[in-house]
Amino acid sequence: MTRTKKLTVNKAALSLIFFAVVLSAVVIAQSNGGVLSMHYNVGTTEGRVAYLAANGWEAEPDTETEQTVVLPRVFEGIFADYNGLQRQQGFDLEPYAGLSVTVYNYQITNYDSADTVYATLYFYKNRIIAGDIHSTALDGFMHGIRRQ
Repeated sequence: MTRTKKLTVNKAALSLIFFAVVLSAVVIAQSNGGVLSMHYNVGTTEGRVAYLAANGWEAEPDTETEQTVVLPRVFEGIFADYNGLQRQQGFDLEPYAGLSVTVYNYQITNYDSADTVYATLYFYKNRIIAGDIHSTALDGFMHGIRRQ
């Protein structure tokens, strides 16, 4: 004799809720090392500085610069390489190709380098979509936001 189980509406709803919770936990764990911009009010200077601090960087709020840029429609050359860096850290600029985005820069004060070092954060609709840490030296460096 075999038993069959009925899938009731309540059981189906509970299963969907459970699946959504598990999926959310996976996304949070995989997105930018678990440090999501939604955990900070990145619409303010203090929130952006806190986001950088959560990633290991001390940013000087008084050095903030803001500009609006239009991303290229097609990513080629250096910009394709830059987006490769972004993909490595869980971002991707391709969905924003051709759109205007806001870029914030902050001087970093805790980088072990004689060079001047900046953090750059790209935003679209108050959401961080990319970022990097870089030096201003001619033979400088650039890497992702997370502290290495």
